[in-house]
Amino acid sequence: MPVTERDDNWQAQLRKGWLELAVLASLWDGRLYGLEILRRLEENSNLVVAEGTVYPVLNRLRADRLVASEWVESDSGHPRKYYALTAAGRRRSVAMARHSADFLQTMLGLIRPLLEEKS
Repeated sequence: MPVTERDDNWQAQLRKGWLELAVLASLWDGRLYGLEILRRLEENSNLVVAEGTVYPVLNRLRADRLVASEWVESDSGHPRKYYALTAAGRRRSVAMARHSADFLQTMLGLIRPLLEEKS
């Protein structure tokens, strides 16, 4: 049976579900501009995310006051928009990380037999 695009979509959906927490986590150590966030996601999590995907997430986080942004002049030309966690963003990041860790432990218990299955 051929693999359809719909069959492969589950991986993209799984990554999409983690994107908000991944963006918040990428900002934990300090402010970054958009391209730095994309690089951090790729380097630290193998999440390869397009600019057109991450900027709507950043805008939503900014609207929710979890992330602040500011334009900063650059020595190399055009100004860059930097993003940083707000106090509320730091609290939300920790809450999401704790909830996610608990959820992952529960899921691992559920899927462990599948991982041990020899095919």
